[in-house]
Amino acid sequence: MDKLILDAKKAINALVKFIKNTVNNADYSKVVLGVSGGVDSSLSAYLSVRALGPENVLALRLPYKTSSSESLEHSKLIIDNLGVPSKTIDISNAADAVLVGIPDAEHVRRGNVMARIRMINIYDQSAAFPGLVVGTGNKTETLLGYSTLHGDGAFDFNPLADLYKAQVRQLAAELGVPQVIINKPPSADLWVGQTDEGELGYTYDEMDRLLFALIEEQLSPEDCVKKGFTKEFVNGIINRVKQYRFKSTLSLAGSVGQYPLVNLEALPVFSD
Repeated sequence: MDKLILDAKKAINALVKFIKNTVNNADYSKVVLGVSGGVDSSLSAYLSVRALGPENVLALRLPYKTSSSESLEHSKLIIDNLGVPSKTIDISNAADAVLVGIPDAEHVRRGNVMARIRMINIYDQSAAFPGLVVGTGNKTETLLGYSTLHGDGAFDFNPLADLYKAQVRQLAAELGVPQVIINKPPSADLWVGQTDEGELGYTYDEMDRLLFALIEEQLSPEDCVKKGFTKEFVNGIINRVKQYRFKSTLSLAGSVGQYPLVNLEALPVFSD
């Protein structure tokens, strides 16, 4: 994991500058984001506050009736630590108005409805505040297609777009995000007991190391196998990146100097 470690101060300064420039260039002074209680949205909130000041960052909690109490507690912890204005909007009635018509929908389909209703509320609040909508998805999730189009995959700009999950944790620790949030198993909290790694089938550490080797080091699949990754794992991740490439055409993306996803097809392993 050593190669994934960033110069934290340099990376934070780059992303803070990116936020300031993006907001100012759009003739805004404020931003809005959903704060779930997870490390990704926490880092986006901390970076936004450093860039714009707490009074210019509106944090939204958007629980569904099955959301965990821990998520609500952790999102409140972030809001209280940063001193930002906030609103809590229960999406249960709005989501159920859609879900009642699809009673046989599986977990993922139901979760996508919730994610998109959350984003409707975020964009509505962005118009009222007013401010640009900040993204909260990391590079690992984007590459693997682990987001909902027009849900958590919707934003006006995304300061985390060039950060692998391990780097999100690193910068979050540098900025003082509580360890209880950094260390907990990542979850979109779309149903009881759901975890990202449980759905994806691998740990973020495993996926980060392989994706970093394929993209930042531009190693071939064969070289990755020689480094100790199994052939099944390498081929599975490459195929997943290709399968979900349609979801990773990005809006304005912050950078810490790593390989930009917009150029992904320039790498031979993803070129066909």
